[in-house]
Order: sequence, then C-alpha cells, then structure tokens
Amino acid sequence: MAKKKKRRMDKGKPVSVLDVASYILEKQPKKQPLTAWKLQKLVYYSQAWALVWDEQPLFKEKVLAWANGPVIKELYDQHKGQFYVKKIPKGNPQLLSSNQKDSINQVLKGYGDKSAQWLSDLTHMETPWIEARKGLNPGERGEAEISLASMVEYYSEVNLWGQPVGS
Repeated sequence: MAKKKKRRMDKGKPVSVLDVASYILEKQPKKQPLTAWKLQKLVYYSQAWALVWDEQPLFKEKVLAWANGPVIKELYDQHKGQFYVKKIPKGNPQLLSSNQKDSINQVLKGYGDKSAQWLSDLTHMETPWIEARKGLNPGERGEAEISLASMVEYYSEVNLWGQPVGS
C-alpha cells in the first residue's frame, strides 16, 4: 500500500463530498479541465485511501456502485449535464484539515495523470465495486452502496494501482 509521507494529528472531521471535489478542482492545472467522470473517480479514491491512511472517512456521503464505477450522488447532482467541471459552487475546500488535503494530494499524485477511462477500468477490477454490483448485469442501473468496510478491507491490502502488497 502507498503510504503518506507523514501522519499528522489534525485528521479533521469528515467534510462534505462537495468540499473534497472543490479542493480537487482547485488543485487541477488550469489548462487541463477535469471531466465529471474523472472527478467522481478521484473523489472515490480520496475516500478509499483516507479510510486506510487516516482511519476515518474523508466525507460523509455514501458511495454508490453505478454502472460506470463509483459515484457520489450529491456530487453528481452538482455537475449533472456537464462534461467538464470547473467549479462546485457549494463546496468549500477551506473546511478540509491539512491532513485531509495531504491525503487528497497523495491520491492526485498517484491517479491525477490517469484518464477517466483508466480510473473507471481500475474500479471495475476492484472488489468493493464488484461486490456492491453483485446481481446486476453490466450496464444495468443500480443504487447499491460501496461500504466503507469493504473499501478499508480491500485498499489495506493493495497499492495505489490495485496490486497486492507484498508480505
């Protein structure tokens, strides 16, 4: 598993997914617009790795196992109909603690240069999404939740690219 450089005591309380998304957008180079699809995956991975690294959720909203990968409905409602997302008006990145920002920064370092398709494909190979989609056909709509417990269990055993951590 990838480890953060330094653990801080100011873990911070879980914030809104909109705050996390706003922070990710703020960190995005201006010449590289972020698609809604990629934003959803980066927010998901931020939640998953914060659970492992910080031992607590980054945000309080549920992650759903939609056909194209993990989606947070409250974030989807903010960018619905947009291909590129430039701003989340209701998000406040200032509410994140320095440790929460560090977790997100590590995720961006690991996944930020990957395409939305690559990230979606990766989620489709990982146990939390697969298990939440049990009983659904590929492409079928569903509202099953990806549990925090399944994320902790899976991501504690792999590195950022889904490869098992050597013993």
